[in-house]
Amino acid sequence: MSIKTKVALGVAFLFAVILAIGGMGLYYLHELSQATQNIIRNNYETLEYTQNILKLVNHDDAGSIDSIEVNLLRQEANITEPNERDATLLLRAAFEKYRANPADSIYSRTLQKAALNIHEINMNAIVRKNIVAQETATRVSTYVVVTLSVFAILAFTFIVNFPGYIANPIVQLTSSIKSIADKNYEERLHFDRNDEFEELAQAFNQMAEKLDEYEHSNLARAIFEKRRIETIINLMRDPVIGLDDHKKVIFANDQALVLLNIAKEKLVGRYAPDVALENDLLRNLIREGTSKDSESNLIKIVVAGKENYFAKETIIVRYTPTGEKNIALIGQVLLLKNVTPFKELDLAKTNFMATISHELKTPIASLQMCTKLLLDKRVGELNDEQENLTITMRDEITRLSKITHELLDLAQVETGNIRLQIKPVDPLTLLHAAKDAVNTQAQRKHITIAIEAQDNIPPIQADNDKTTWVLVNFLTNAIRHSHEHGNIVMRCGQHANTIRFSIQDFGTGIAPEYMDRLFEKFFQAPGTSSGSGLGLAISREIIESQNGKIFAASEPEKGSVFSFELPFIS
Repeated sequence: MSIKTKVALGVAFLFAVILAIGGMGLYYLHELSQATQNIIRNNYETLEYTQNILKLVNHDDAGSIDSIEVNLLRQEANITEPNERDATLLLRAAFEKYRANPADSIYSRTLQKAALNIHEINMNAIVRKNIVAQETATRVSTYVVVTLSVFAILAFTFIVNFPGYIANPIVQLTSSIKSIADKNYEERLHFDRNDEFEELAQAFNQMAEKLDEYEHSNLARAIFEKRRIETIINLMRDPVIGLDDHKKVIFANDQALVLLNIAKEKLVGRYAPDVALENDLLRNLIREGTSKDSESNLIKIVVAGKENYFAKETIIVRYTPTGEKNIALIGQVLLLKNVTPFKELDLAKTNFMATISHELKTPIASLQMCTKLLLDKRVGELNDEQENLTITMRDEITRLSKITHELLDLAQVETGNIRLQIKPVDPLTLLHAAKDAVNTQAQRKHITIAIEAQDNIPPIQADNDKTTWVLVNFLTNAIRHSHEHGNIVMRCGQHANTIRFSIQDFGTGIAPEYMDRLFEKFFQAPGTSSGSGLGLAISREIIESQNGKIFAASEPEKGSVFSFELPFIS
């Protein structure tokens, strides 16, 4: 029998129980209601008629006689009990005699006696019918209790057993499906019952057999695909190393083995940090955390007696298992790209910039001298228009001279030829020197510069001039972006194992989307009309050349904080 039929039969059984109990209740309620109606119609009305007759006796007026006649006629039409007809005939005879001689007390007493007889007959009938009704109610209660008990036991048995009959196979099926999901293709279901679940078990077992067969039949194909992928990886010109989610080396192509100078059997299948203990290059490759600057991530490796530069790219491998929603990490791939040709081009570009900047210094100096002579009134007077044009030319030549010097500084930094004179320097001396250098510029915008420094700050190892230049560059930018009558705070204090210098302004600030590019060459945030975009890039190179760190924080319309840290002398 199918589950659908069993469910239908169970529901039909419950429906039949409801109908049976409801029908029985309605039937006996109708019987009790009918009995009550019979008492009211057959007996109570007769009692009313006889009561009226008894009240009207001994009234000798014509109206009383007529009222007795009316009640007597009604009683004659409502004869329902045994002996009531004879009693009614006696009442009629007594009434006829009473109507003929109403003043005779014997006839009135006879009439009263006949009415009381009928009254007594109906009272006894009411008592008898009440006893019958009570017996019927008791019998009905017994029937209902017995029926409800039987049906309740049957329904309870159905409620207890039927859900398990349906749910238990589903629980077994769910457990078996999870086993299949865990690749246990030997799982089987066994239902000894003639319904849909037995057919489901057969279909499930057939599916498991097919999956088991498919798993074993695809093993050779999987091995083939693995070897093909390994061949493709070995043919790649870039070194590639693959790690699983536990940092175990699962593959490495020939180029990677050559760079690492290690045999394949000593690398593949081993825990990468263990191998890195004896291999500096691998230790550098698996080191977590990299700088945002792509140039600082370049790895210099000597190959065939020549310096080569490689950019490391870490590819995190994730996937979503079939039937699941959470993304699982299964490993990572380390890819080294040979960027030596680009590095050589960048070096050529830097040398070109240095040469051009150096060659431009002499003509720019001559132009500055010419504009200075033109503005000197001892040489000759200029009209207003000529003077304005000359001043504009002087400002542009000054700006060009600044850009040329910045390009020279940048070229020196990039080529490693920057001349740093590292010596002990008092941090407060740097702050005051930078403040004095920009005082005039700050006074033009009525900006107040305050210095906040901790007590007893130890000296730092730094280049006095270059570090002061960085502070001046920070201050110049802060003044440029501050409002009239604004404030700038210069801070200096010990932070961990370094001394931190900070320049805070309360000006326009910088949008979050531009923060990552602040220290790039030639980058200028939108809305910035002055500057070459080299100051912050040169500042970063100067600070990092002194083993320091440089960073910035900003919030639009609330200002910016530019900071750098340098090691102090302990």
